Amino acid sequence: MKVRNSLKALKKIPGAQIVRRRGRTFVINKLNPRMKARQG
Repeated sequence: MKVRNSLKALKKIPGAQIVRRRGRTFVINKLNPRMKARQG
């Protein structure tokens, strides 16, 4: 998982979903599980 300031590039990847959990923003991807990221 990557921690980054901007999730804009990751949300364009096919299958990406933006989820808010515990005050943090996560990108999860069922099609490509390596593409995970957290913001905040």
